[in-house]
Amino acid sequence: MKKDGIGGANTQTGINFEGKVDLLEFLDKKIEGYSVKKAKIGHEIFYNGKMVAQSFRKHELYKFLLIRGVDYRKYLSKKLLPDDAIYVIKENTLFIIEVKYQQVAGSVDEKLQTCDFKLKQYKKLFSELNYEVEYIYVLSDWFKDERYKDTLEYVIEVGCKYYFEYLPLHKIGLPVPKESK
Repeated sequence: MKKDGIGGANTQTGINFEGKVDLLEFLDKKIEGYSVKKAKIGHEIFYNGKMVAQSFRKHELYKFLLIRGVDYRKYLSKKLLPDDAIYVIKENTLFIIEVKYQQVAGSVDEKLQTCDFKLKQYKKLFSELNYEVEYIYVLSDWFKDERYKDTLEYVIEVGCKYYFEYLPLHKIGLPVPKESK
């Protein structure tokens, strides 16, 4: 069941989400070489002083599009509000990151099944800018339970990804600091 569900504790190669962790704060404070600065819209992510990505949350994503001349209503009937949308410059890819932390059964269970629809919607939305789009869940260990096997297989089948408690930097095209000895 761990096809793309990978855990890990090495803070130099990824972000460990024990519980719901703020992605930008973690990059800024925990991973060597990274810094994050508030921008006019969203945040800019730097690695060793060079901007490598931009981050947009919820409504910030639509402000970003508007500045680039894209009216979301031309593509979508309703806004989708991502936990994080990371535009990685060298990959020309927008990574939609949704963190689903669950400790008891509830509505989050069924939300995992919506990734296909949302990925297609985001692809339509960013087609005018010629951006690639990927959709990634960061899931709590709760979802390792056998009853999520079919759902997690579906997530992979429709072209989305998931990781357990961890987001590997290289999987979203961000530089990985060299291991300190």
